[in-house]
Amino acid sequence: MRSRPWVGVPADRKIIAPHPFQAVGEKYLRALVDGAEVLPLPLVSLEPPLPWAEFLPSLDGLFLTGSYSNIEPHHYSDEGSWEGNLHDPARDATTLPLVQAAIAAGVPVLAVCRGLQEVNVALGGTLHQRVHEVPGLNDHREDKQATLAEQYAHAHAVTLAEGGLLRQIHGQPTAQVNSLHGQGIARLAPGLRVEATAPDGLVEAVSLPSASAFFLAVQWHPEWQVREDPFYLATFAAFGQACRERALRRSSTDED
Repeated sequence: MRSRPWVGVPADRKIIAPHPFQAVGEKYLRALVDGAEVLPLPLVSLEPPLPWAEFLPSLDGLFLTGSYSNIEPHHYSDEGSWEGNLHDPARDATTLPLVQAAIAAGVPVLAVCRGLQEVNVALGGTLHQRVHEVPGLNDHREDKQATLAEQYAHAHAVTLAEGGLLRQIHGQPTAQVNSLHGQGIARLAPGLRVEATAPDGLVEAVSLPSASAFFLAVQWHPEWQVREDPFYLATFAAFGQACRERALRRSSTDED
């Protein structure tokens, strides 16, 4: 058996003066190493996309990161995008099919921020492109003029669904989380279960009860200083345990 489970992490395609690069935020990789105790393997996002679904049987988990880019709205509605909205069509083409493929393959999934939105869209849900412009919803964006410590500080509480996966992980009915997102779930995808809600009612976390493996997506950023926040650490630890269980099953099958 491998010393650490292998977890695939789809990359962003970013233009960096002036060439395209594949990038994964180090904070996510660090949280996977320190919090989940797994080995993260970046999966490149190209156009056309590579057939990563074929590689899923070799993986023990799939982690979907946050990003400054947003899913192109044509994937979930007929509305246009707003001017200046940053998109990453290569990542969309990579991650959206991977969500369904991971479910079919029984691969544990943890998704963060953009990752939650990818999960919802991949399974048939829709998004608010500008949460702060929706009547009744709060502004969930960070202050970009603030320090990173201030941006990633606890911003509000979330209510954890009774009997849900997050309530089981945390052991408490509420938790404090950060908030750094402009988009959010509008219509929940069929089959997803609400795991947490913000004070304004916005869905902040979901699970998939029909999935055969661990499946959790959250709107906040639990990767930030993961070992300093018990709730964030418990989330990554639960994902890591699910990955180890899959790795053990795979190892047993290979030996048979």
